[in-house]
Amino acid sequence: MTTSQQLWNEDLAPTGAAQRTWRWYHFAALWVGMVMCIPAYTLAASLIESGMSAGQAVLTVFLGNLIVLLPMLLIGHAGAKYGIPYAVLARASFGTHGARLPALLRALVACGWYGIQTWFGGMMIYTLAGVLIGHPLESNKLPGLGINIAQLLCFLLFWAIQFYYVIHGIDAIRKLETYTAPVKILICFVLLWWAYDKAGGFGPILSQPSQFVEGGKKAGQFGSVFWPSLTAMVGFWATLALNIPDFTRFAKSQKDQIVGQAIGLPAPMGLLAALAVIVTSATVVIYGKAIWDPVDLSSRMTGAAVLIALIVLLIDTVSVNLAANLVGPAYDFSALNPKAISYRTGGYITAGLAILMMPWKILESTQGYIFTWLIGYSALLGPVAGILIVDYYLLRGTRLKVEELYKEQGAYSYKNGWNWAAVIAFVLGVAPNVPGFLNAAFPASFPAVGEAFKTIYTYAWFIGLAIAAIVYRLMMKVQKE
Repeated sequence: MTTSQQLWNEDLAPTGAAQRTWRWYHFAALWVGMVMCIPAYTLAASLIESGMSAGQAVLTVFLGNLIVLLPMLLIGHAGAKYGIPYAVLARASFGTHGARLPALLRALVACGWYGIQTWFGGMMIYTLAGVLIGHPLESNKLPGLGINIAQLLCFLLFWAIQFYYVIHGIDAIRKLETYTAPVKILICFVLLWWAYDKAGGFGPILSQPSQFVEGGKKAGQFGSVFWPSLTAMVGFWATLALNIPDFTRFAKSQKDQIVGQAIGLPAPMGLLAALAVIVTSATVVIYGKAIWDPVDLSSRMTGAAVLIALIVLLIDTVSVNLAANLVGPAYDFSALNPKAISYRTGGYITAGLAILMMPWKILESTQGYIFTWLIGYSALLGPVAGILIVDYYLLRGTRLKVEELYKEQGAYSYKNGWNWAAVIAFVLGVAPNVPGFLNAAFPASFPAVGEAFKTIYTYAWFIGLAIAAIVYRLMMKVQKE
């Protein structure tokens, strides 16, 4: 294959038969491993705090993941069929150079997530180490950072633990996911039994009515909370919906990726949300208040249980973070300059940026987490998903000329490597959500944003995807005429 050194390296090249070792159970294990994580566990908390009943919260989480499964399977098809990663697939629609735009966007979002998960891991060490030594690891906060020296050191320690897998590549990650998934399922049932036994039942949260019913504090306001929450649930895995070809390119068959993902994503997410609600409901009886944070809950245990909880939570967070937030950006950064940046070097860049993004700032409030972070980046990634799906299915009928994806002057070079139809469609898909994002992120600076823009922002992923898909389809039709 005649290729350009600016577009090809061994990591980005199509996978061969010998590399296609992932069966359906590997994909199911991958998703179970990623789903069973602290941010996913605490999602239901944010919904119940917003006024939902336990049932409404669990249903919202399940629906969001059922919706995001569709683009997962659609975009994942290209990886399984042609063995190419997301950053290469994007060249078909954005152009051989233009594809760097969606690759960079996806990579930066993943760096933020990598940092968030690393922060969670560091806080586990911080909290549970304090329990083991008998007193909290507290000290004065560092100027400009907003955290103390012990928190920073625990964050960096967990970052260092993950670095082993950054060095050893994707096969080490696959093995980690496959072996830890059954352990995570077992631990969930153990936690459920513990909660039931300690509380003598499952507590009051399960019977707590929705605040949106007549007579409740937020009567008649269900829609204003449900729709942005649903968008946030979709946004939770919106990054993976784009870069899922990075995994499906190793699938043994198309059936393996479809069956594995269908089994591994929506149901486990819904069940984890249900587990979180049930266990937290029991903590009201056991401790006199609702404890949504599993690290906080673990810190209240005694003896060997604390050490076991620490090990389980650390393994859980490492496995999730590497699969969900390292593989994709490592390929994406490699695609920016294949000659100079390998997959491994891309992983180093991801790990480095995760520190610089100061993830604890993102997590300072539920408002910031859902309305600024989750919905904000879903507004960027929804349009990209719409463009990729329209291009791959409606325009090309799933047929790609793989060799041309690696050529400077090939079928996907468009104008100097840029397909401006995709760029314009992306910009127009993002534009309606910008005012709402600015109001959510900087309310003091942008207080006068109209209600219409605020409403649009609550559907950011859906609206961005729809607008970009329609605009791209129309512009490509005009280009051919």
